[in-house]
Amino acid sequence: MSIVEEIKNRFANDNAISKIIFLNVAVFLFFGIAQVLFFLFGLNNPLIEIKSWFYLYASFDNFIYKPWGILTYMFLHDGFFHILFNMLWLYWLGGLLQEYLGNSKTYQAYFLGGIFGGLIYIISYNIFPVFQNSLPISFALGASAGVLSVLVAAATLLPDYPIMLLFFGEVRLKYIAIFSVLLDFINIPGGNAGGHIAHLGGALFGYLFIKFIYSKSNMPNALDKIFDGIFSIFKTKSKMKVHYKNNTTNMNSSANRKTNQHDVDAILDKISKSSYESLSQKEKEILFKASKD
Repeated sequence: MSIVEEIKNRFANDNAISKIIFLNVAVFLFFGIAQVLFFLFGLNNPLIEIKSWFYLYASFDNFIYKPWGILTYMFLHDGFFHILFNMLWLYWLGGLLQEYLGNSKTYQAYFLGGIFGGLIYIISYNIFPVFQNSLPISFALGASAGVLSVLVAAATLLPDYPIMLLFFGEVRLKYIAIFSVLLDFINIPGGNAGGHIAHLGGALFGYLFIKFIYSKSNMPNALDKIFDGIFSIFKTKSKMKVHYKNNTTNMNSSANRKTNQHDVDAILDKISKSSYESLSQKEKEILFKASKD
């Protein structure tokens, strides 16, 4: 199997974290490789200007002309270490959310968290006087808001989940999330105020995502259908389809799906009121099975 085929197969796998990381890395490599080639041939790089069209601008005047930036900014990074640490956080901790809540909710936490963080960034730059002078030229880029959303969502769902850290040993996930949020907050006066504010917005969404959004039954179902529909285009499709006509079986399957969805909704509601640790072993098994369906 060639490298291209291997990458294609891995991307085709139904794995939300892998797809998000793949898209981020692919965009980073595209602009990075192009920059090197234009440099070696002594040419001006037109992609620098093109890339700027996908930033998230703080000024409303700039944003209304490039509104897609609220989504595209979270796939652009400023340097190797910027994307490296974002993707490492997503790989290490994002898998927890995917394992327990499934792909659809992982996509929701990342994309909606990134969008929410971006909106908080724009609002903050337009209401706080300290940003008045820099407002016209300020823009944001990076996956950090979405990554922090996934991290805090996982920590809200599994606050006491043990994580092994180098030099520190076993640390509860909730403390990692709290430390990350505090670190962003105290660094707002530094050189990347907009980035830290966007991170905090993403973190806030991750908390709300688990605590409140899934305490309502209609919104989760609607979001699941939307995100499942969007990302179904990346799934591999079977070349052979076999159809069985059995009305009794179909009715039983439909009834079972409704019962299972009712059980999952009840479990998610219980999580939003307390935590994942409050679930019984049977409830954990139901939730785990539902995330794989």
